[in-house]
Amino acid sequence: MVKEEETSLGALSVVPFAVRHESGAPAYSLRLEIAGRVLAYSGDTEWTEELPRAAAYSDLFICEAYFYEKRVAFHLDYRTLMEHRSEIRIVTHMSADMLERLTDLDVEAASDGSGVEL
Repeated sequence: MVKEEETSLGALSVVPFAVRHESGAPAYSLRLEIAGRVLAYSGDTEWTEELPRAAAYSDLFICEAYFYEKRVAFHLDYRTLMEHRSEIRIVTHMSADMLERLTDLDVEAASDGSGVEL
């Protein structure tokens, strides 16, 4: 996929946005549209202005929050995300540091098997 080039898979539309995560392969945030609904997902990345673009007018933006406040390259932390709170609904890909603070979060934390109503 090329940055911001829409690809259709039947009724599903996918648009990738380049983000920052060194993994040996290009890293993308994804914007998915189907049946009038939009889901955006950060993937592993540090904050980049591509994230609000991917999430713009989405019904749901799921974003990684690896640490609570510790900043590390190529990952997001909860404190940085709260600077952009209006754009975040669910956090995922959490380390033990985040999992120990689930009751302190102002957003929903994803868990295995959880569902979301759009």
